[in-house]
Amino acid sequence: MPTTYALLSTYPPTQCGLATFTAALLAHLPAPGDQVAVVRVLDEPAPRPAGEVVHDLVAGSAASASAAAAVLNSFDVAIVQHEYGIYGGPDGQDVISLLDALLVPSIVVLHTVLARPTSRQRVILDEVIAAASVVVTMTQTARSRLLDIYGTAPEKVFVIPHGAADHRTAAADRRPTAAPAGTARRPTVLTWGLLGPGKGIEHAIDSIALLRDHGLDIDYQVAGQTHPRVLGRDGEAYRRALQARARARKVADRVHFDGRYLPGAALSQLISTADVVLLPYDSLEQVTSGVLIEAVTAGKPVVSTCFPHAVELLGAGLLVERQDPAGIAQALRRVLTEPGLSARMSGYSADLAPRLLWPAVAHSYRELASAITMTRAGTLL
Repeated sequence: MPTTYALLSTYPPTQCGLATFTAALLAHLPAPGDQVAVVRVLDEPAPRPAGEVVHDLVAGSAASASAAAAVLNSFDVAIVQHEYGIYGGPDGQDVISLLDALLVPSIVVLHTVLARPTSRQRVILDEVIAAASVVVTMTQTARSRLLDIYGTAPEKVFVIPHGAADHRTAAADRRPTAAPAGTARRPTVLTWGLLGPGKGIEHAIDSIALLRDHGLDIDYQVAGQTHPRVLGRDGEAYRRALQARARARKVADRVHFDGRYLPGAALSQLISTADVVLLPYDSLEQVTSGVLIEAVTAGKPVVSTCFPHAVELLGAGLLVERQDPAGIAQALRRVLTEPGLSARMSGYSADLAPRLLWPAVAHSYRELASAITMTRAGTLL
């Protein structure tokens, strides 16, 4: 039987991870006959695009929240993206009353599950979980936190991976660019995503300098615009500090910044040119990383700091301590010089890819939605 889905989230042209996630889920979720629409979350009113966006929830507006609940209730299932920073009120607490107003089954996707929440964050997440029909985490680490720290009932928590586009076609179509005569192509290390403090790029720059000092020349590509919230608060201070650091370390000719927010095809092409993907993040809390999923599904060797999602997904991969330029340098040297290591890491990534691609992820959401609607129908009978 056809199903109608409403997705509550930020949405393009907003440029953030949740918006990108929601656009991809919308594209892959519907089975034949299904309908999917978006209730878009905004900080302030904006012109509404035609098509899939059927309502705007403006943070802090009680009237738009009440109308949003009514719109969501006109669909069979509501799929709600949760992050503390996108809804109105302190730590986004306004989402609770909206969830309480839902009469249809709801799937709440938790993009952040903190091991050390503030008291308010703890209360908010407890109430979000209580209001949801089910919640989804994207890693087993996040699910374990819900069970062990928050005391959530196991039957209420489902794990569905983040989802990634299939970048392997771009990689297969790529033709290596010949270096000018008499020169050798430098290996390329890539970091991408919204830029801001905590990304650890400064430690990656230091590692490039260490490798240069030991005779290994690398081109380091840092792609992505500054996070809109960081831009509004600090401007481009972090990017300028990174550029100054590259100059001070005398690697400005090896560290390249691309400040664009890249669409899917351009991102695929960029990933295809990388020899290694580097995730030098400072965070010990990050239980979900879309960039990590994208890198793995592209079949790329990944060097990462030990944030929870990387530890879970990469297993025995090349993990380093955070804020450790020497450790990053050593890991990059191994991938780029140790015979067979890059190929083995790429093979491990290729084995993981099928269950992480968006068609498989969307199928899991359809199955979960079907299960909770059938359960609800049985309860009402």
